[in-house]
Amino acid sequence: MHQAAVHSKGQQATLALAALGVVYGDIGTSPLYTLKEVFAGNHPIPLTPENVLGILSLILWSLIIVVSVKYVVFVMRADNRGEGGIMALIALALHDAKGNPKRERIIMLIGLLGAGMFYGDGMVTPAISVLSALEGLDVATSAFKPYIIPMTLTVLFCLFFFQRRGTASVGALFGPVMMLWFSTLAILGFINLAAHPGVLKAVNPAYGLLFLIENRGIALVAMGAVVLSLTGAEALYADMGHFGPKPIRQSWFCFVLPALLLNYFGQGALLLVDPGTIDNPFYHLAPDWALYPLVGLSTAATVIASQAVISGAFSVTRQAMQLGFVPRFEVQYTSEKEQGQIYLPGVNWGLFFAVVILVIGFQSTNNLAGAYGIAVTGDMVITSVLATVVAARGWGWGWPRAVSLFACFLTLELTFFFANVLKIPDGGWFPLCVGSLVFLLMSTWKRGSQLLSERLSDESIELETFIDALLVAMPTRVPGTAVFMTSSPRHVPNAMLHNLMHNKILHERVLVVSVQVFDAPYVPEIDRVEVHKLKADFYSVTVQYGFMDQPDIPQALSSCAEQGLEFDMMETSFFLGRATLIPKIASSMVLWREKLYVAMFRNASSATSFYKIPSNRVVELGTQVVL
Repeated sequence: MHQAAVHSKGQQATLALAALGVVYGDIGTSPLYTLKEVFAGNHPIPLTPENVLGILSLILWSLIIVVSVKYVVFVMRADNRGEGGIMALIALALHDAKGNPKRERIIMLIGLLGAGMFYGDGMVTPAISVLSALEGLDVATSAFKPYIIPMTLTVLFCLFFFQRRGTASVGALFGPVMMLWFSTLAILGFINLAAHPGVLKAVNPAYGLLFLIENRGIALVAMGAVVLSLTGAEALYADMGHFGPKPIRQSWFCFVLPALLLNYFGQGALLLVDPGTIDNPFYHLAPDWALYPLVGLSTAATVIASQAVISGAFSVTRQAMQLGFVPRFEVQYTSEKEQGQIYLPGVNWGLFFAVVILVIGFQSTNNLAGAYGIAVTGDMVITSVLATVVAARGWGWGWPRAVSLFACFLTLELTFFFANVLKIPDGGWFPLCVGSLVFLLMSTWKRGSQLLSERLSDESIELETFIDALLVAMPTRVPGTAVFMTSSPRHVPNAMLHNLMHNKILHERVLVVSVQVFDAPYVPEIDRVEVHKLKADFYSVTVQYGFMDQPDIPQALSSCAEQGLEFDMMETSFFLGRATLIPKIASSMVLWREKLYVAMFRNASSATSFYKIPSNRVVELGTQVVL
């Protein structure tokens, strides 16, 4: 039974606790820097009672409208067999647009742009989170100021270094630590709120609207800072497959949302009582004796928030590989029990390199805040657009109903997005550049792969016609089984043609194996392989995976025994084709994109490791393909 299935009350409580550690780390650490950025950032809002009430009202209703209503109530309904996230949403939207190539292309391009924004957000989150936690030391004493950047880089290096060991060993601590964190947020907020309960008037949305009306000149700037309270909202949907929607909803409404609101309102009350705390209102909530323990707890919480983002980047990359949007990366599985716990060295150290550049280049959370909001809001807008398509077609709502609902969310999110456009010179350019680069790479890989498939298909021979020709003059057959991997089960693999050309033999049993990836997260084991017996001991085998499945060709072929096809791995050879690509002027892609695709193709991980084929059983045969 899938993890999103019905659980007992005890299991629900356990999953809700685990969700605290994985799902809410990012949004849970937003109080560290949100109000600080509003009133003491690079574009500060004047600290007046009216402005404090207006900002608190905007934060409250943004959390309710965007997170509670949009994500928790509606978007989490868009599950692809229990899985969520941008790739699952792309798959759902593409499925609903089948038969309309133009709409499929538009959806794919929008989705890839959203994936690019996700990576941009994933780079900024560890940098701003860990740095904001350690900046609390500067509140205690300025003597720590020169050491904050080196300490931040040290913590981040340790975080990325230990990724290769997996999260299983420390994952059990995430939930309790985040429970302590949210409890601390609530307690500190409540204590300070009690000193100035008048800020509770901000529950009235009129204060937020009044602030926007009376401060037209700075309203967009303020909204650009308010959106920082929503960072991490995408994680509720992205991590749905790990816990199911019910535990995530329970954690949000019963614990996380109340704790966040208490802390924000507590900070607002503190600012009204003591305007001198404007430099870092979060840490000034705590008494002096609790400052260092709070810095330690904040650092642990931000490390957990960063861990969730890094794990999410691994998961999205693996899904993108399965769906054919990125080349194969080396994937290491860090748990024998949980297939979702993976480690991608290339993605891990690429993220670390980008995070180091951000920390050294921006130096403070005030500067990083400018780089943060635009990726978050861009992702939100794209999620709303794709969810509109899914609601209209997949849920059967029809376009008028779907558009009218999500237009309400888009109105607010586009306001946030344009507010963050103002911060492009202050750092917003970084996630835009990252998102554009990822979009370029993904779209180039997808188009290049289609072009390569077309070129190979043009030169290919029908498999059944080829077998009929072999029956007329059969080459020498040798003992054993030969497995030829191919992308098209109806055509003769290039590796088979080259083997016949050079070795002039065929094995006594030949399997033409193709892999098919569906736009569903998982394929049941009973449907894993399809075997079709052809003439002369040839077999066509189709191995089927979902985009969250773990490819393992030897394991999949072992299940062919149930369909009467048994084989001994020690008597089996795998023949793989290795193409050398040659760019061509006046092709379907411009020359520079062809060269980019060729470079990506050359550096992709080998099919041997990706499909877990024993390297001592592999024979590679090369061919040249002109794009």
